[in-house]
Amino acid sequence: MFLRFCGRLSASLLVLLTALWACLALWYQLPGPPAVKIGAAILWAGFGLAAIALLWRGRAARALLSYAVGFAMLMAWWGTILPSQNRVWADDVARQLSGHVDGNVVTLQNVRNFDWRSDTDYTQRWETRRYDLDRIRSIDVALSHWSGPAIAHTLVSFGFDDGQFVTFSIEIRKERGESFSSIGGFFKQFELSLVAADDHDILRVRTNVRGEDIYMYRVSLPQPEMRSLFLAYVDEAASLVRAPSFYNTLTANCTTIVYALAKRIVPGLPMDWRLLASGYLPGYLYDVGALPTGYSLEALHTQGRITERAIAADKTPGADFSQAIRRGLPGAGATP
Repeated sequence: MFLRFCGRLSASLLVLLTALWACLALWYQLPGPPAVKIGAAILWAGFGLAAIALLWRGRAARALLSYAVGFAMLMAWWGTILPSQNRVWADDVARQLSGHVDGNVVTLQNVRNFDWRSDTDYTQRWETRRYDLDRIRSIDVALSHWSGPAIAHTLVSFGFDDGQFVTFSIEIRKERGESFSSIGGFFKQFELSLVAADDHDILRVRTNVRGEDIYMYRVSLPQPEMRSLFLAYVDEAASLVRAPSFYNTLTANCTTIVYALAKRIVPGLPMDWRLLASGYLPGYLYDVGALPTGYSLEALHTQGRITERAIAADKTPGADFSQAIRRGLPGAGATP
């Protein structure tokens, strides 16, 4: 009797959870106006509740078989939803990054260098830039906090001894008029985009236009591994040009993809919950020995806050802006 009860309870929870997933999938992906989406979600919820009711009335086989067939049909439809290259994209992700490697020189096309006055008022600039891999001297991880201490967007910036900086950012490739939804990110709402941009664009827009709070950390890596990581970004850009991919809030986001790229360069990097709660990523980097030595984590956090420096350097162009926001950054010429 007890085992039967536990079995019914487990089956009911499974139906309940899959029905919840199905309702959200229908809401985010079913074509049509909101009324159609709501109606379909209500019908599916009723289907799930009916299956649970039959289950507890002793008709487990009929209930579970009917629900399994229905859910299999839903999953078949779900499998037909594929990422696309052809949508009406927002201006800031309208072009795709591509790169060409010729010996030590990498040519990046569609490096973004917008002049942002507000989120809706900006001058568009897409540039072709060349970088000598032998001249890579630094990697900085920037975390832009936009919703509390646990939630941050991860950006990775490469510095060269000729004064150039370029920052890579894994983002949603949003359509015009679309905005980010962490729940929608579980349900194929967004394609994935890899942006390479000038610091004066991609960091300044977050601090000076959107009011986000950015902390930057110098990462300790040997030069050959910096080079390999840069090339991994170029390969990722090429992969997205060949075949679009969906963003996923949990498995394919701004931090987990960077982790996957870095793990190819530094085998054995451990998985950690702080890769998901990216606001706490500095603690992970500190624990694996990737941050400058001689500083406490608190000192790295305090001295790595670039928000006020970015605001003060608002009109400072290009490489000078990049230098200004790094003044006092541990590991970037400062003394512990």
